Amino acid sequence: MAAFADLESSVDGAGASICTGVFLFGCELNSSDRMYTFTISEEDDSDHTLALNTVCLSEGAKDECNIVEVVGRNYHNEVIPVQVANLKLSCQPSLSLNDFQLQPPVTFRLRSGSGPVHLSGLHQIFHRRDLVDDELSDEDEDFSEEDKFSDEEELSPVKPAKKKKQKS
Repeated sequence: MAAFADLESSVDGAGASICTGVFLFGCELNSSDRMYTFTISEEDDSDHTLALNTVCLSEGAKDECNIVEVVGRNYHNEVIPVQVANLKLSCQPSLSLNDFQLQPPVTFRLRSGSGPVHLSGLHQIFHRRDLVDDELSDEDEDFSEEDKFSDEEELSPVKPAKKKKQKS
């Protein structure tokens, strides 16, 4: 089970090329649902980041080791599992992950234990707005006009000051 709630959505009217959406993320791993996969539609051309904040045991958890791992891809696009938490109710019921950044698709797996384990964080979306070629050419023209003015306004070379004649 996962939950998303819209926290913030902003667009910079000053012609910025990226606008950001931030959503709450949460899922639960337990003995019946041991895996959760966070994926994005292939048609979506936005950049997505999942920043994990907290992994914690909740009501009903037994005093056993609950190992949570993330299964993602490394820079060679190879599947790689990484253990991110080892929780036990009597000694470490929760863990802060300080915005552990992940790129989808990523799978969370309860490797051992029966949970329930809750993962929470932020799903960040970066939309790219394409700049129109006309806008780029107008900016280029503006720079070329400024360059013309700066060439014309060159300072003349410094001339030595005339010495005043002293009266004798």
